[in-house]
Amino acid sequence: MRPCDGSPEVSPGRYEPNRLACYPLLPWSNRIAHGGFFHGGRRVALTLNREDDPYPIHGSGWQRAWSVVRREADRALLTLDEVSADAYSYRADLEYRLEEDTLRVGLRVTNTGSFALPFGVGLHPFFPLHGGVRLRAPASWVWLNDGCDPLPVRRAPVPPEWDFSSDRELPAGGLNHAFDGWRGQATIEWPALALRLLVEAEVDGYVLYVPAGDDFFCLEPVDHPINAVHLPGGPVANGMTDLASGETLERAFAFRAEALDSRKEGRSHR
Repeated sequence: MRPCDGSPEVSPGRYEPNRLACYPLLPWSNRIAHGGFFHGGRRVALTLNREDDPYPIHGSGWQRAWSVVRREADRALLTLDEVSADAYSYRADLEYRLEEDTLRVGLRVTNTGSFALPFGVGLHPFFPLHGGVRLRAPASWVWLNDGCDPLPVRRAPVPPEWDFSSDRELPAGGLNHAFDGWRGQATIEWPALALRLLVEAEVDGYVLYVPAGDDFFCLEPVDHPINAVHLPGGPVANGMTDLASGETLERAFAFRAEALDSRKEGRSHR
């Protein structure tokens, strides 16, 4: 992942998570339109949380201070309690664990509110974009937007230019779309460094963000597409999980580094 160079603190007590190498997405991913949504006959109001974005984005966990429950040489466990009278109240646990050449991330969230809500989780890692980096992340569908706004307008088969069923370089002109019908496996290769990263996730979708002219890209494994609460069929039909009070959602992710020539092409990394 892209290293976190310097401090994410931009002014006393004010932090910029987008300077980090990775952060958790919960209790939902990416953007939600209309300042919230209705669920179970209840209006769930979501406030704007970025000055430079017209929509609430990435939930709340990425902007909160987590408490360190346990810290060891190869493991860290963090926890977060969020309370809201009208929206999401939850307790989350985030575990980072190193096993030789693999980083394992576990993310668990429990609805601590008094009413049921749709929950979704994911990770937002940043990866270096240089040296002809190649991606393989087979997916069946992509949520298309109008080219001006990142909110999706329709679901379509993946077009040839975004078909990552085999290794290919990332598009240079920019990309910011949610893909689904993914089996939770991807590889990223940096040929100039003879390095490969194997990604596994217990989700069936990802957001691919390739900003034009920048030196990074994001492959965000998530369990629901952008604006899932407003898509046809509703949040649960689009990958979110309806959690009653006290119920829990848990996902696991893994990132394994290896030398580019250390395995034969096509061998499974399960």
